[in-house]
Amino acid sequence: MRSLSLLLLSASCALILSLAYAHPPEGVWKKKLTWKEDWVQVWKTIKKEAWETKWKKVSVPIWKEVQVPVWKEEQVPDWKIVKKPKIEEREVPAWKDIKVPEWKKVTKPIWVPTKVAVWKEIKVPVWKEIQVPFWKEIQVPVWKEVQVADWKQMFEPQWVKMGIPGEKFLGKDHEGWEYTSHDLWRKKLIWKPVWKKVWRTEKKQEWKTDKVQEWKTEKVQEWKTEKVQEWKQDKKLEWKDEWVQVWKNSKKQIWIKEKRETWVEEKVQIWRTEKKQVWATEKKQAWKDEWKSVQVPVWKEVKVQEWKKVWKPVWEKVWVPISHGHGHGWD
Repeated sequence: MRSLSLLLLSASCALILSLAYAHPPEGVWKKKLTWKEDWVQVWKTIKKEAWETKWKKVSVPIWKEVQVPVWKEEQVPDWKIVKKPKIEEREVPAWKDIKVPEWKKVTKPIWVPTKVAVWKEIKVPVWKEIQVPFWKEIQVPVWKEVQVADWKQMFEPQWVKMGIPGEKFLGKDHEGWEYTSHDLWRKKLIWKPVWKKVWRTEKKQEWKTDKVQEWKTEKVQEWKTEKVQEWKQDKKLEWKDEWVQVWKNSKKQIWIKEKRETWVEEKVQIWRTEKKQVWATEKKQAWKDEWKSVQVPVWKEVKVQEWKKVWKPVWEKVWVPISHGHGHGWD
């Protein structure tokens, strides 16, 4: 805009000079106040939306370690008197069932080979076999009860003298003096083993003479008409006495170990539970203030360039022709 105004001013001057040199009129130069248009650069304040960082106070949860009292159980040693069972072994007499051999007479069927006679009639002397009974002595076993000596262990009560070591409290007198003693003696009842001779009954095997009936064959001669005897092999069923060994139940005295339970006092160490106060670290929730940045919209004033049209007063020299026909001129 400024260059345009300078261009117009140059053109006006050129026109005036050309007119002056062309036809120089009569006149005078005078100052004339005129308003000239011009463009000037100004700064304009406008509002512009922007983002501004602001700090906001917020409360955030945090874990805070604190010390709290707690009870802790711990084991401490202690002594306790307990009664414990004690097993003592001793031998006691007892009866044991045993099997003893014995002879028993049984009758068994047996097949005896024999000859069967076949008769043929002839007139000849013949010998005839006949069976005649007779008694035969045999030895048979028998059991006889006898008394045998034996030794048996028995227990007899006996009082023995034993010492009690250490100091013993015996009481107080009327004035409060204590009576004590050292190394007392006391009686103790014990069982002393004693072997005694006893008689027990046993069975002893003996042999005795007995009779059994048997048959024997004899021949007799006859003269008559008879059959000739012939023999063929055969068998017949007979009963035979036999002695077999059997087992019978009997009782025998033996010694067995017996366990007897007694109680003895013993001092043993135990562990006792006690509570002790200690401090433990725990996490507790708390709130902590923190500053947090947030973006908030704001209106911000900014300066911007702008061209403004203004009118400036300018004194110009203008040529004022003088007119002679009139009675007045320019002031």
